[in-house]
Amino acid sequence: MGSVRLIQVGLGPIGRGIVAQVAEREGMELVGAVDLDPCKVGRDAGTISGTERLGVEVSEDLGKVLNKEADVVVLATGSRLADVAPQVEMCVRAGKSVVSTCEELAFPFVAHPELARRMDELSREHGVAVLGTGINPGFLMDALPIFLTGICRRVEGVKVERFQDASTRRFPFQRKVGAGLSQEEFWEGLRRGSVGHVGFRESAHMIAEALGWRVERYEETVEPILAEEPLESRFVKVEPGRCAGLRQVGCGYVDGRRAIVLELQAYLGHPEPKDSIVVYGEPVVRWEVVGGVDGDVGTCSVVLNAARVLPSAPPGLRTMLDMPVIHWSRSA
Repeated sequence: MGSVRLIQVGLGPIGRGIVAQVAEREGMELVGAVDLDPCKVGRDAGTISGTERLGVEVSEDLGKVLNKEADVVVLATGSRLADVAPQVEMCVRAGKSVVSTCEELAFPFVAHPELARRMDELSREHGVAVLGTGINPGFLMDALPIFLTGICRRVEGVKVERFQDASTRRFPFQRKVGAGLSQEEFWEGLRRGSVGHVGFRESAHMIAEALGWRVERYEETVEPILAEEPLESRFVKVEPGRCAGLRQVGCGYVDGRRAIVLELQAYLGHPEPKDSIVVYGEPVVRWEVVGGVDGDVGTCSVVLNAARVLPSAPPGLRTMLDMPVIHWSRSA
């Protein structure tokens, strides 16, 4: 297989991290880059991503860049499918497969059935594949626990815990978990959609689909974690009584019982960061990374490891259930 030619759309922290990984990987070539930020337009994509010059100038014109010969467009522009869908459809009409960090695209058939149907039909019509993935959703809270059930005779439940010390994360993540907000600002941000993690519903339904379960009811709760002492990160100072972050739990009910539990604790100074999975069944399967997986590095890695094989995927709107086992490879 030759090099996978990529166009990167969106050069925020995740997009720049993806470009930096492309620069160091064999078998991948960046052929185009798009961002609307005037401070980035016209500059070399590698330079603004903290790596070597790649000879790829950032453009603000997605349509123009889509004229380049490329295998996959990597979209890192938003979490909400309604916002990202026009970009996805533009890429598909240009004959390009798409892998996106859009959380709602990871399993959109429940929350956005009509949009998912339209995107699937369009992708099939143009002979390309579309995939939403990342560290979560796309891997830690769905694809990985599904994979771990492979040794099970039966499965009764799945529990995933992702505990993060938010002080080590980038500013947009700290803002998303509400660090530094008052309680009133937290609840208002939650109402407006600027606070809280997107993708729990998608992960729960992906797990259920894989295991042959029907989710009868899905519930999700979000609550602030309040600082008990002064806390600070490189970006935020938090006084006692203000929000250090959040606890978010998504639960899927199957056959009248809580069968899928997904929990995120992300706040400044979390004393026990970790990622853990328990598959309840025969046997009980336990997996854990003490200290937790770096979310930004993990997202960039999952996206590129998926992009490596996406050109070979059947046309249509795909999920991680449709993909071969995603893994790192020394070459394309």
